[in-house]
Amino acid sequence: MEKKTVVLALGHRALGNTLPEQQRATKEAAKAIADIVETGANIVISHSNSQQVGMIHMAMNEFAQNHEGYTTCPMSVCSAMSQGYIGYDLQNAIRAELITRGIYKPVCTVLTQVLVDPYDEAFYEPSKVIGRVLSNEEAEAEERKGNFVTKTKDGWRRIVASPRPKEIIELDSVKALLKNDQIVICCGGGGIPVMEQGVDLRGASAVIEKDLIAGLLANDLGADTLMVLTSVDAVALNYKKDNEKMIGRIDVRAARRYLEENQFEKGSMQPKFEAVINFVELGAMRRGIITSIPRAKAAYLGMAGTEIVSHL
Repeated sequence: MEKKTVVLALGHRALGNTLPEQQRATKEAAKAIADIVETGANIVISHSNSQQVGMIHMAMNEFAQNHEGYTTCPMSVCSAMSQGYIGYDLQNAIRAELITRGIYKPVCTVLTQVLVDPYDEAFYEPSKVIGRVLSNEEAEAEERKGNFVTKTKDGWRRIVASPRPKEIIELDSVKALLKNDQIVICCGGGGIPVMEQGVDLRGASAVIEKDLIAGLLANDLGADTLMVLTSVDAVALNYKKDNEKMIGRIDVRAARRYLEENQFEKGSMQPKFEAVINFVELGAMRRGIITSIPRAKAAYLGMAGTEIVSHL
């Protein structure tokens, strides 16, 4: 019997905010991942990098500002750095957890580039806040360089585009590793956003939405399940209202209706729900799950979380 393929999308709660927090958090995430591995499924993992890429961007640009001869660090390079050090902690935590359970399976991280459209409307309306608070002079300097800034309650901050992912460049490498029974960590932080320039790939000043790349990855791999692990056990309708109601198992038509009713917060649950719906709609017998790390195994077995399927 052919193994099921599961794409697990880890939110920022699975990674923490600092280096020590990340090491602790990845150990907890590794337990949930190992639980799914024990069911016999093939696993591919994508993850957030919101806190990590911000720290890298701030540190590298502060260093350049205070040391003559060094240049600022492009967003694409910051994203690549975040994939490396998150993958390092995550793959080691998964490896250790599997070994303690008597499971010997290779785990690797693939530095993953994702093609974006240079004419994506997101480049004309950037929305992702990054980096430290800027002074008025620094904000003006950023604008002179062609970058975008926005006024926040603390001061000026740089903002970058969040284009939709078009193609995963290293997809064939991921497929080859998966075929050889390896656990693969890829598309970290939405992937490194790149644009084609002749035969070259040029890094884009952007941050790709992590949930949308998880959906694209799951679809391209022909996965059976897309599981988004976040901070809540299940998705709620009428969130934080008197008539709040948790969603259990529903079909994709009902899920699409809830999305069109604007039930979910943009930038939070909305992209997660959209990614799961898009994945389920594109293939028969697929399912999408949204739940928390502690409830991951129960949700995978159909006993917890929010599950979206083609037909009930």
